[in-house]
Amino acid sequence: MSVGPTGPAATAPQDPYAPVRDRGYLKLLLVAAVVGFPVCAVAFGFLALVHALEPLLYTDLPRALGFAGTPIWWPVPLLVLAGLLVGLTIRHLPGQGGHEPADGLALSGAPPLSALPGVVLAALASLSFGAVLGPEAPLIALGGGLALGAVRLLNRGMPERAAAAVGAAGSFAAVSALLGSPLLGAFLLMEVSGLGGPMLGIVLVPGLLAAGIGALVFTGLGDWTGLGTYSLALHDVPKAAGPTIPEFGWALVIGLLAAFAATGVRRLAKFLQGRVVRHRVPMTMLMGLVVGALAVAFAAATGKSATEMLYSGESALGTLFRDSTGYTVAALLLLILCKGLAYCVSLSAFRGGPIFPALFLGAAGGVALSHLPGLSLTAAFAMGVGAMGVAMLKLPMTSVLLATLLLGGSGLTVMPLVIVAVVVAYVVALRLTPAAAAPPAKPASGPPDPASGPPDPASGAA
Repeated sequence: MSVGPTGPAATAPQDPYAPVRDRGYLKLLLVAAVVGFPVCAVAFGFLALVHALEPLLYTDLPRALGFAGTPIWWPVPLLVLAGLLVGLTIRHLPGQGGHEPADGLALSGAPPLSALPGVVLAALASLSFGAVLGPEAPLIALGGGLALGAVRLLNRGMPERAAAAVGAAGSFAAVSALLGSPLLGAFLLMEVSGLGGPMLGIVLVPGLLAAGIGALVFTGLGDWTGLGTYSLALHDVPKAAGPTIPEFGWALVIGLLAAFAATGVRRLAKFLQGRVVRHRVPMTMLMGLVVGALAVAFAAATGKSATEMLYSGESALGTLFRDSTGYTVAALLLLILCKGLAYCVSLSAFRGGPIFPALFLGAAGGVALSHLPGLSLTAAFAMGVGAMGVAMLKLPMTSVLLATLLLGGSGLTVMPLVIVAVVVAYVVALRLTPAAAAPPAKPASGPPDPASGPPDPASGAA
């Protein structure tokens, strides 16, 4: 009895790599490579501008106004002004200033060119004035928007999915150079987009190519301008000892602490975000006032600069690691408290990324715990970075690689500890997070058409 179609057409499996053999895929790779150059040059310029504005606002401007140094109260008016600028940008410019950082990190498609001025202005006002956020989300939007806009202007006939793949490659290139490794950027893109199987390689290859070229652009511009590459990396890390049994116990503790801390940060940020969106401009100014007041309180209590509590913290990770003895345990705990609260407030109102402040808070927590018996500084630092990163981002592979590559050879030594801390933090954080409501079921429309072929390689990057 016949049960269905027979013959080669019914039994031959579809080739998942067929898109790679198509001539259009080679064209896609060429476009991604060409786009990588200007996109990463613009990303480099954006980071250079942010880093140039920081000392201008907090050191040069007070002196120009006649102050002998930076007054302790200085962060308050600056961050209130930042709140005004960000609030007005979100309200009046297209694109609402980009992604809401309290919603986490997501690749939801490149923004149109019309939204990029708002993204840049909101990010500059947030990052350079001292909000506790990172530059990765604006870079993802800027790289993707520029790449997508360029291919649409130069080749209006390019299929929508292929254009989206080029946009994803632009985002990939911009953020990979910041993270210090195209490989790390690949894992970030893979976990955020949820790709897997043969489609993973098909979609990631254009991004890897653009990221590799982008890394060369960052290195070349950094050497030419003398500004450096702005990549996340620590230097002169001492050699770490092998993991010990007590340190595996500490990995469980650090994972648990990070999961609860990150859950508290996310819930408070979302709570505040719900209030901010109702009255965007005045509430963003109020959130700026809160961040500035926290910086003033930290400086007054510790005698340290307020800027040590402000900003995303990626450039301060090396100082925290090398000069950890310059912090008392009480100062470290106050730094974690004030920066953690400022992180929540910044997530709710300003514009930037959630990655680097989470890494800094995890690192500071690890440094504080390293004063306890049975836990070395390097292991505590790495475990704190990985555990807090995964608890905030829900990206386990990326978090392990971030903590490992950050410390170089010593990171490889303590990687088993990092993995344990990351796994514990990931599982506990997910259990503490309420399950998302399932979308309503769609009526069945029949089985998929087998003649439709494999999915377009760009569809996963959109």
